[in-house]
Amino acid sequence: MPNKTMVKVLAVYCDENKVRCAGPGENVRVRLSGIDDEDILSGFVLSSVARPITAVTEFDAQLQILELLDNAIFTAGYKAVLHIHAVVEECEIVQLLQQIDPKTRKPMKKKVLFVKNGAIVVCRVQVNNLICIEKFSDFAQLGRFTLRTEGKTVAVGKVMELPLGYNS
Repeated sequence: MPNKTMVKVLAVYCDENKVRCAGPGENVRVRLSGIDDEDILSGFVLSSVARPITAVTEFDAQLQILELLDNAIFTAGYKAVLHIHAVVEECEIVQLLQQIDPKTRKPMKKKVLFVKNGAIVVCRVQVNNLICIEKFSDFAQLGRFTLRTEGKTVAVGKVMELPLGYNS
């Protein structure tokens, strides 16, 4: 995924040893049939046919703004580089949905047009290419990310909602 190519796992290796299975957090090498090496890119995900991972170009996220660059305003139209699991993809904030009160962790009632350093905001993020992600509540490792601008981390976030009808 996200290219929906059907492949067959021929072998799994931990270090140089062939193994029957691997656990969470283990680094493995996988030998596949049905795809060429050059067709596999960083961020591609193997998933079962019965429960394929979601591949999207847009999602809703909760962001903690850390430190924006000088004179930057975090608003709709803000562009950054999204780092989520092994994916590095340019993104744009297309809509600020609501600001979260940092003390109560409850949504604020007023409409949000922009936010400053330290703010928590729910927003819609858009990328150019399909990326494989999951909601943070379903699978934390594929739902946690950072936003970077000019090599500096400006926000950390988690995937809250995925658009309907995007599953595989």
